[in-house]
Amino acid sequence: MKAIILAAGRGSRMGDETADKPKCLAKLVDRSLLSWQISALKDAGLDDVVVVGGYRKDMLVDSGCEVLVNERWEQTNMVQSLFCAGSYLMNEDCIVSYADIVYHPKIIESIKQAKGDIVISYDRLWEKLWRLRFEDPLSDAETFKVDDDGLLTEIGQTPRSVDDIQGQYMGLLKFTPAGWAGVDAITQTMSSEDLDKLDMTALLNKVLMVQGRIETVGVDGRWCEADNVNDLQLYQQQLVAVGDSPWIHDWRWE
Repeated sequence: MKAIILAAGRGSRMGDETADKPKCLAKLVDRSLLSWQISALKDAGLDDVVVVGGYRKDMLVDSGCEVLVNERWEQTNMVQSLFCAGSYLMNEDCIVSYADIVYHPKIIESIKQAKGDIVISYDRLWEKLWRLRFEDPLSDAETFKVDDDGLLTEIGQTPRSVDDIQGQYMGLLKFTPAGWAGVDAITQTMSSEDLDKLDMTALLNKVLMVQGRIETVGVDGRWCEADNVNDLQLYQQQLVAVGDSPWIHDWRWE
């Protein structure tokens, strides 16, 4: 199984932090986001890690990973970066990770063990993390619903209340070759302009409509999303403030 990290963007909401480096190299607890990810993936048994770069791709060479390039990163969304790794996705099971998250290896292990052709993880304790980051947690949250069998039924819509959110999608996915073939078939019907604009949750919604089967893995914390410098600072403060009691979203604790 291979891991693919989608790291083409600059992350403009990081401001000066990414003025001269890609978002995945922003520092959190004295290590880059990319370094945390590579360690977690390797601790979960994924030694073969590929990074899809774009902005300041030259700075990814020292990561120790194979680097693919989305040359059109400024004009496209993350789905096009994912397609840059299509030759791997069509031939072997792959774990796919956004570049602006950190997570515990056990989350990766749970996704690896899931049986579905397309699998995504979600955080059941999302509200604790979102209330730390936002005055109104619904301002940045999206709907997420699963049925009794753990199959995804809704994702990416605007929630009316927290009852519309059983968890938050984390930016971690698994595709088998069969799952990727289904994605490829769906996107073959789209224009190049629409494909350039396609984001990941919109893609997942298309899969739901056409194929109707995306499996989910629910987790309880132990991950973070770093969308801006304020997130980085909040997490640093939280890790110091908890003292001997582990913070539920600390991705490092056993």
